[in-house]
This record gives sequence, structure tokens and C-alpha cells, in this order.
Amino acid sequence: MTERESHRRAVRDAFDRAAPGYDAAAGVQREVCTRLLTLADAHPPASPALRVLDAGCGTGFALTLLGRRHPAALRIALDFAPSMLARVPVAEPSALRVCADLEELPFPAGAIDVLWSSLSLQWCDADRALREFARVLTPGGKAWIATLAPRTLYELREAFVAVDDDEHVLRFLQPQDWLDAAREAGFRVDYHSRETIPVLAPDLRGIVRHLKGIGANRIDTRARRALTRAQWRTLETAYEGHRRPDGMLPATYDVLLFALARP
Repeated sequence: MTERESHRRAVRDAFDRAAPGYDAAAGVQREVCTRLLTLADAHPPASPALRVLDAGCGTGFALTLLGRRHPAALRIALDFAPSMLARVPVAEPSALRVCADLEELPFPAGAIDVLWSSLSLQWCDADRALREFARVLTPGGKAWIATLAPRTLYELREAFVAVDDDEHVLRFLQPQDWLDAAREAGFRVDYHSRETIPVLAPDLRGIVRHLKGIGANRIDTRARRALTRAQWRTLETAYEGHRRPDGMLPATYDVLLFALARP
């Protein structure tokens, strides 16, 4: 198995495990969807969409939002974690469910009118996935994308420096890297923004429970032992430096929003 294949399997398995409790932990994901919908409304397609793809749909929260905006369209719910896809609400009977990888979309060129992808693209190879997005979009098609930037979970990354020299928190691409990849794939960038959304918890265990709940704690393929009690106490102490005046500990999501068009 190649390193890429191993990474893709680790991502899929992490979200498969998280699926049963995902909705209860996915407050930030829903907030990002709301913000991305506002962006989509500001950059609509030129004509009514007939085929709408939610690429990396998770448990399907965005499908209802997309259905309200595009009531006549076939909505396609795509995710490569089968357990996530199985939880797409039965209240969405008109949605076509497809289990597939964002880096290898199972659609012919020009098959999709508008593409939505919220907090999924960061787990992919940006160049591969964006090329696939551009390939399946019809000329004039729109893509609305939310992904993560480098300051995501920076508090946790900084706290781990006190524990050891390992990379415990994944690093994400810079905004310019995403812009370059989008343009290289053939997109026109109509709009992009960067926004901060905090998750708040009374203690570090609450932050970790959130990350476990959305599957984001188990997507690194490098073997690593669990923290000892002493290391955990060191981590807690270091994280305390980020406690807010209201007494809560934050975990920052550094979110990038893009409105793209395929010329």
C-alpha cells in the first residue's frame, strides 16, 4: 500500500468510526455550512441547476439547505465513509447516495452544474481533488468550498510543544496554496475569505471529546503512543495559557471560503 493509499484509508476509517456520534459534535461544521450558504447565495449559478453535488457530505446536513435553493435539481450526496453516508437522513429520499473518493469522482466530465464541499477538501490532495471538481463541472458551473487554514487548532499545536517534538496536530495549506491549486485546476476564483470560528469547552478533555466526536483525532497514519499521565498533565498546563476571560478554553477553526467558477 502506498503512503497516499494508507492516508486515504486512515481518513475514511476515522470518519467511519465517528459517524454514530458525529451530528452531536458537529456544531462548527453546521456553522460553516451556514456561512458557506451565504457565500453561495451571493454567487449563484447563471441558470437553474439540474445536478447538485455535495462532495464530502458527511451525514447530509447541507442537503436540505441545497434542496431549498435548488428544488428542481437532483442532489447527489457523496462521501467515502460508508457509515457517514448511511446516516444521510431518510427525509432526503430524492438524494442520490454515492460512496466515492473526492480525488476520484465517479462522474463523466461536465456532469455537475454546481458543487458544494464543506470541510472535506482539507483531508485530500488539493491538486487532485480540485482537478476532479473542475472536470465534473459543466462549463459555467459553480463550486462553493469551505476548508481549513493553518491556524486551525493552533492552541493545541502550541501546547504540545511542551510535551515532545512530535507533530500531534495536522498542518493545513496556506490560503495562497489553495488559490494557486484552484487556478491551476482551471477555476476562476470569484471570491474568497478567511474566518475564525472557536469551539469552547470548560477543559481540555472537552476539546478532545469534540475532536473525537467529529473523527478529526485519528487521521494521521504515523504510529504514536498514547500520552502518559505526566504528559497529559503537561499538556493541560500548557493549554491553560489560552483560557479566555470568560473561563472557557478555545479551539480555533481557521476557515477558508471559496466561490469558484469553471469558465
